[in-house]
Amino acid sequence: MPSHAHDQTHDRPGPLERERAHLAASRAALRAMRADAEALNIADVTANWVNAEVLQGEVDARIKALADLAHTPLFFGRLDYLHAPGVDAAEGAAGENFYIGRRHVHDADGDPMVIDWRAPVSQPFYRASKKDPMDLDLRRRFGYTGGQLTAYEDEHLTDPAEAEQHSKLLQTEIERPRVGPMRDIVATIQPEQDEIVRAGIGGTVCVQGAPGTGKTAVGLHRVAYLLYAHRERLARSGTLVIGPNRSFLHYIEQVLPALGELEVKQATVDDLVAHVEVRGTDDAAAATVKGDARLAEVLRRAVWSQVRAPSEACVVVRGSRRWRVPAYEIEDIVEELRRRDIRYGAAREALPQRIAHAVLVRMEQAGEAPDDRVQDAVARNAAVKAVVKEVWPPVDPAKLVLRLLSDAEFLAAQAEGILTPEEQKTVLWAKPARSVKSAKWSAADAVLIDEAADLVSRTHSLGHVVLDEAQDLSPMQYRAVGRRCTTGSATILGDIAQGTTPWSTNTWEEALVHLGKPGAQIEELTLGFRVPREVIAYASRLLPAIAPELTEATSIRESAGDFAIRPVPSAELDGAVVAACNEALAKEGSIGLIAAEARLPALRAALEAAGTAVLAPGEETSAESRLTLVPATLAKGLEYDYVVVDEPAAIVDGEPDERTGLRRLYVCLTRAVSGLAVVHAAPLPEQLGTSAG
Repeated sequence: MPSHAHDQTHDRPGPLERERAHLAASRAALRAMRADAEALNIADVTANWVNAEVLQGEVDARIKALADLAHTPLFFGRLDYLHAPGVDAAEGAAGENFYIGRRHVHDADGDPMVIDWRAPVSQPFYRASKKDPMDLDLRRRFGYTGGQLTAYEDEHLTDPAEAEQHSKLLQTEIERPRVGPMRDIVATIQPEQDEIVRAGIGGTVCVQGAPGTGKTAVGLHRVAYLLYAHRERLARSGTLVIGPNRSFLHYIEQVLPALGELEVKQATVDDLVAHVEVRGTDDAAAATVKGDARLAEVLRRAVWSQVRAPSEACVVVRGSRRWRVPAYEIEDIVEELRRRDIRYGAAREALPQRIAHAVLVRMEQAGEAPDDRVQDAVARNAAVKAVVKEVWPPVDPAKLVLRLLSDAEFLAAQAEGILTPEEQKTVLWAKPARSVKSAKWSAADAVLIDEAADLVSRTHSLGHVVLDEAQDLSPMQYRAVGRRCTTGSATILGDIAQGTTPWSTNTWEEALVHLGKPGAQIEELTLGFRVPREVIAYASRLLPAIAPELTEATSIRESAGDFAIRPVPSAELDGAVVAACNEALAKEGSIGLIAAEARLPALRAALEAAGTAVLAPGEETSAESRLTLVPATLAKGLEYDYVVVDEPAAIVDGEPDERTGLRRLYVCLTRAVSGLAVVHAAPLPEQLGTSAG
């Protein structure tokens, strides 16, 4: 694309110095904006201390968002328009220049010095091309070293003499080594990614993305964009990012703050359904049945089975009068409430008012003139309360699930025609628990309790939810997430080929039905930006066995990357792995040593014996080491500049079946950004062959 690139050693000082001057002036303007926020005095503008605290919190958040991050470029591009944006070209209005950055910055007069990347005027930075210049004359990209502006690169979109080619600065930024948590990709968003980022808030988007295609970053940047475009709406309803585990959330936690978004909450699915303490585990068979969507109907039956027919009439005494509502009429009221398809708890709250209304009808027929206060008093009458308790008892979701998993007869009654007798035996606890507190609940049990809780009382819905690594969720987990965005939208991110649970997703269409978002837009990202082409090509040898329906990913990476397959004798395996790690440590960037769970103690001991410091996942910001020892089960979603994969056969054998094992290995092989070394003593899976070629 660019016609030429300029840096401080080869370019005349004029243009580069002017850009540096604009950067300095923009930083000064940002400091002034922060100083103005710090100087705000809210003492006389609030009615009470509660309002004062809320307003002060907003001011503090504004001050924090205006921080000038020294090593984060304030702007990364410049757009020179042929005509003023929003003005008809025929009117002849002169074009304007806009600097595109992570946040808006204005001078003392309110004139923009840096435009937020999410603003409409910034969109051509990501979308414009020679075929569709979008009224741009020039697109300029900037290169930085340690926070200092050191280069720029121009692309004249309307110059027919200038050939279209790849941006060297863009390529350099994509391939730049990293240490620590995930960075934003705001300077390198590609057109197909930008379309997803700027998709409207009204619809749910599902992104099928091969490794290295940036699907996680796309999801996070979409949140940032929606918060910019719909700030007030999402401030009221809330946003949430859901990740597969705490290590992953720690890895991505700095992306949104770097974009000025500080209020987005993060959680795992387990966090969402934490109604009870999880102290137990299920085997694969039990977890699979408990995660099946059919359990939703079993739970619905179990909840509503608590409603009973009244055994006798309700007699309300008021003064010297007795008012009688016969049992058959109460039963009619109960059946009418059941047909209304409302939550169990809401119907239970309505029942005493409906019985009280029947009493008031009798009062009016006797010539009395009761009002709403009388109806409320009757609804609170002891006789009415007794009837409600008998026919519509309160339901504790955890106690209900405890009974289902402990009482074979109760489970059989609720699961008749839904679960086979064998499946019922699979989910029943071998040792029934005496109480909710003493039960050894599993993660799948907690999801069942969440489903039951929603049947009793509606779950609060957020404005937008991002669900990452979604391919590993069970249908019941999808339902749990879907309950959090029933009135909002969602961004679903995942890769079918990386599904490593026995219940992992087969198709996104099926998953979206469970989520409650059927017909949502599905986008596929197949162009990789992070994983070297040799590495993704090698890992893709597994696709015919693990996800034959998916398109093989390709990579735009120009650098060949380091790639080696190293067979060694079994007795030398640990030493060879340590040597590969030390080779990687001699280079710039982060290193991940990924291994099967069973191999971790031996590898940790070998590294310690060699004097090589090692971190655990989630500790990547530590200055003590650049090497992380990663269990294969936690590698998903993470990336490192250099990856050493230990003994692929052990990774495959560590899973319950070969297909899941090969999917796990696919995940591990595709965590590399700059280089991959596979060290093995046992034979490689046949799909990978015997060499890197």
